[in-house]
Amino acid sequence: QSQLVESGGGLAQPGRSLRLSCAASGLTSDYNDIAWFRQAPGKEREGVSCISSSGGTPKYAGSVRGRFTISRDNSKNTVYLQMNSLKPEDTGVYSCAAGRKSCGFLWVLGARYAYWGQGTQVTVSS
Repeated sequence: QSQLVESGGGLAQPGRSLRLSCAASGLTSDYNDIAWFRQAPGKEREGVSCISSSGGTPKYAGSVRGRFTISRDNSKNTVYLQMNSLKPEDTGVYSCAAGRKSCGFLWVLGARYAYWGQGTQVTVSS
């Protein structure tokens, strides 16, 4: 059974950091491009970052570039999202998604990903 499980969310003050984890299990080797999406209340889901199965140059949304870093540990089947200098507008439910060769030009499209986690809440507030 294919499964993605996120962890690491919580409450953080502006300017602080959080690290999210996405643990994958049961995925075939083809579906190994992993992306992070987030959805704030009343807003559409947006792509945050993406990393390919080969660990090549990651993709970032403009709003997080320079503050967030995506990485992966293939030995643990886990992808991380290090979030630094958090802002209140980073608040939302963060979900990871897995797709086949999805981390390309149209990586922000949710339809490119076949598997999704349940999400973890991130709240940035003083």
